[in-house]
Amino acid sequence: MYLCQVSKSIVPDHTSDLSKKEQVENMFDQIAHRYDFLNRLLSFRIDVLWRKKVIALLKSYQPKIILDVATGTADLALALQALDPTHTTGIDISAGMLDIGRKKIAEKQLQNSIELIKADSENLPFQEATFDAVTVAFGVRNFENLEKGLTEIHRVLKPGGQFVILEFSKVKVFPLKQLYHFYFRYVTPLVGKIFSKDNKAYTYLPNSVAVFPEGEEMCVILQKTGFKKPLCKSLSFGIASIYHAEK
Repeated sequence: MYLCQVSKSIVPDHTSDLSKKEQVENMFDQIAHRYDFLNRLLSFRIDVLWRKKVIALLKSYQPKIILDVATGTADLALALQALDPTHTTGIDISAGMLDIGRKKIAEKQLQNSIELIKADSENLPFQEATFDAVTVAFGVRNFENLEKGLTEIHRVLKPGGQFVILEFSKVKVFPLKQLYHFYFRYVTPLVGKIFSKDNKAYTYLPNSVAVFPEGEEMCVILQKTGFKKPLCKSLSFGIASIYHAEK
C-alpha cells in the first residue's frame, strides 16, 4: 500500500484543498486545447512510435471489444483502430480532453466505432468481463488510488483478456540520464508554461514520474491486483515503458 500512498501524495497543487482526482481533472481541462501540440513538440513525436508499439503488441490477440482508460484526446483509441476492433470505448475524467477527442473522431468519421465517456478509472461503469483488452497510455500515474484503479480494470476484463500500460519511466543510462533529467525537469515545464499558460501541469509531470513505481516494482503491483504474467519492456533508453499482463 505504501506505493499507492506515495503516488497519491503527488498532486498538481499541494496548496489546494481539492483531491488529486479533482486537481487532475481541472488541470487537463485547462490544457486540453494545447495538449496534442505539446505532446508532439516535447516528445519529438516519439510518443506516436510508442503507441504503435502498443498496437503491435496486441495485434496477435485480435481484441474486438477494447477499453482505453484515461483516453485523453483519444490518440490511442484512434490508433487502436488498426486492430479492426468491433468497438472501442475511451474513458476520461476530463470533459475538455474528451471534447477534443470527439472532434478528432468525427473528422475521421469513426463515431460508430469509438465512443468516449466521462468516467472515473477507479469506478468503471461497466459490467464484469466486458472487454477483450484494456489499454492505458500515460494515465496510471494520475490514478488517485493505483491499486483500486488496477483492480477495476481487472474486473472489467474478460478471462484471458490483455492489459497494456504505456507510461513514462526514468532513464538510467549515463549520460542520457543526466541530459534527460535536465530536459524533463527544466525544459518541459518552461515550454509547457509558455504554450499552455498553465503553471502546474508540466511541473506535475516530472514530479509524478519521479515517484511512480516502475519496472519490476510495477509488475509486482500488477500481480497483487490479480494480473498474470506481467512483463515490462523499456522504450527509448527508459524514457517510457510498456507493461503487458493478462487476466
